[in-house]
Amino acid sequence: MIHNISYRVFVYGTENEDKVQQSLRTIFPGAKPEREVTEGYYKNQVIILSQKFSKKQEIKIFIKKLAEMDDSEKNKVLNDLEKKMDSKGNLFLRFNKQEAFQDNWNVVDHGDAIHVKIKIAAYPAKKEGAIKIAREILG
Repeated sequence: MIHNISYRVFVYGTENEDKVQQSLRTIFPGAKPEREVTEGYYKNQVIILSQKFSKKQEIKIFIKKLAEMDDSEKNKVLNDLEKKMDSKGNLFLRFNKQEAFQDNWNVVDHGDAIHVKIKIAAYPAKKEGAIKIAREILG
């Protein structure tokens, strides 16, 4: 059903990296992100945390938690599947960092979030087939 899942999150200078990592572990309990230090627009330090999961067990844990999301959050995703899915079957979701710190999965549209890319295994790899599989996953 899913080939792999990857995430990326930015830690800005005003944020506590440990808290952002804790938020990340709400979404991905086994998170062991790669850490890249870069420079922001105003020459401030920005840390990018990222990782890619392709092991079945890791994917299974994420999908189970995704399916257990609040109905209102699931409905947000289901109602926006057309916009959140690309033509190659990649589903893009963003989760609120602050809410994840409180152990909540809130789907958002703004950039200051945990960015998740889910590569859905649809044959042929087309948007329509991937949307159908995404609907089955979210129930």
